[in-house]
Amino acid sequence: MNRTVAALSIAAAFAAGCGVTHFLRPALAAENITAQVIHVPELVGDALGPASATGFRSKMFVSADGATISVQDGNVPRHMHPNTNEIQYILEGTGTVWLGDKEVQVKPGDLIVIPKGTPHAGTKPEGRPFKAIAIKTPPQAPDDTKMLP
Repeated sequence: MNRTVAALSIAAAFAAGCGVTHFLRPALAAENITAQVIHVPELVGDALGPASATGFRSKMFVSADGATISVQDGNVPRHMHPNTNEIQYILEGTGTVWLGDKEVQVKPGDLIVIPKGTPHAGTKPEGRPFKAIAIKTPPQAPDDTKMLP
């Protein structure tokens, strides 16, 4: 009898935990999201934060449970994110980017899918540097950028 009660108690606790997680998960994810309209064309210069040594600027606008969304402007040296997938939507700039072991031509309207561990960089713009919306999932940890030669 005690084994049956214990087994039923464990099963009930597990089911309750699954149910609570189902209801709490959306609430936790929405905690860091603010309803907003981002006028991306107006985001220039300091509106995207301080420039790095290479002139790259980035500002995060959404940090949710499973992803971050930022606007990036400028070119970055070749690097990779060991634990973060990245999706970039090119808004401005035409030229060549590193993706894996090859250079690829990109233009406004292109969507770049960068699986975690894939070397990438925006190194050869033709004219203005690249401006992109970057979605990273899971959210990128501060130490998740590995610079490459």
